[in-house]
Amino acid sequence: MSIEVNNINKRFGDFVALGDVSLNFPDGELTALLGPSGCGKTTLLRIIAGLEHPDSGQVLLDGQDAAHSHVRERQVGFVFQHYALFKHMTVFENVAFGLRVRPRRERLPEQQIRHKVQQLLELVQLDWLGDRYPPQLSGGQRQRIALARALAVEPRVLLLDEPFGALDAKVRKQLRRWLRQLHDELHVTSIFVTHDQEEALEVADQVVVMNKGKVEQIGAPGEVYNQPASPFVYGFLGNVNLFHGRLHEGVLDTGDAHLAAPDHRLTRDANGVGYVRPHEMEVERYTPGAQGIVVKLQRAHAIGPLAQLDLARTDNDDMIEAVISSERYRQMQLKTGETLVVRPTRLQVFVA
Repeated sequence: MSIEVNNINKRFGDFVALGDVSLNFPDGELTALLGPSGCGKTTLLRIIAGLEHPDSGQVLLDGQDAAHSHVRERQVGFVFQHYALFKHMTVFENVAFGLRVRPRRERLPEQQIRHKVQQLLELVQLDWLGDRYPPQLSGGQRQRIALARALAVEPRVLLLDEPFGALDAKVRKQLRRWLRQLHDELHVTSIFVTHDQEEALEVADQVVVMNKGKVEQIGAPGEVYNQPASPFVYGFLGNVNLFHGRLHEGVLDTGDAHLAAPDHRLTRDANGVGYVRPHEMEVERYTPGAQGIVVKLQRAHAIGPLAQLDLARTDNDDMIEAVISSERYRQMQLKTGETLVVRPTRLQVFVA
């Protein structure tokens, strides 16, 4: 099922939750709504589900206006952050619930219900837990059961609201990999809400970055990470170094450092901010006359394949973070307090 939202507006009192949001969610794709708390992503998800009504605007499901469609008629499966499982029912009965509460004329025979539930439990790899109760399960297991229950009614759209938000980091990573594999098998149009940029970039086909009720950028994960459309997107998607200065005819003057900004050759005498990710900083020992930004090494954190360097500029004491391979860090034999020079290998500048 394809989903379109056109010019959606929603206020809660004086608070603008969504301001003129228009989006297209392609049929069969997994889309992440990504942004900080309060940006409107969960409100948009609930409007698509029919659990919330917009003040104005349209939701189109396969081109049909869903304004007067009941939640049940939208054929939406909803998975909440805190599972919402029935504690007094077994895992099997939780998954079967949606099938058993259907109107009698639509309800499957009991034998078919049992067969379908068994298939779903096998799909989420928990068929051996059918007679357990939710309190007896781990958080990750409960979330997989919640997903099986949502899939039981054969939704045309699957909506997930911070599905892994209540889980620890290791389980989150396992489940998001599992969700991607499951989606590749089922191809149900899916939208999930998250504030975790790593989660969105790893799992989704399409990422929608939201901020203050507005859409900042839409694109494939690689596109939004490598070609951020705004300072907000750049700052939200991972760590970033900021270089403030005067932007004039393709050069950002940040004090002792003059950084090339060829995309701004026609800009004259403006305030600019350069954005550089830590892994896009080239690090060398300082030699007199070296080109770049002169820094002192304050701290190094080298565990695993990467070494994180905390560097203080010698001209203004601003902190810079650089990431190099642990192998290169060992080869350089860097010492705390040592003077180094760094150069951005890739710089994106926005007019402030």
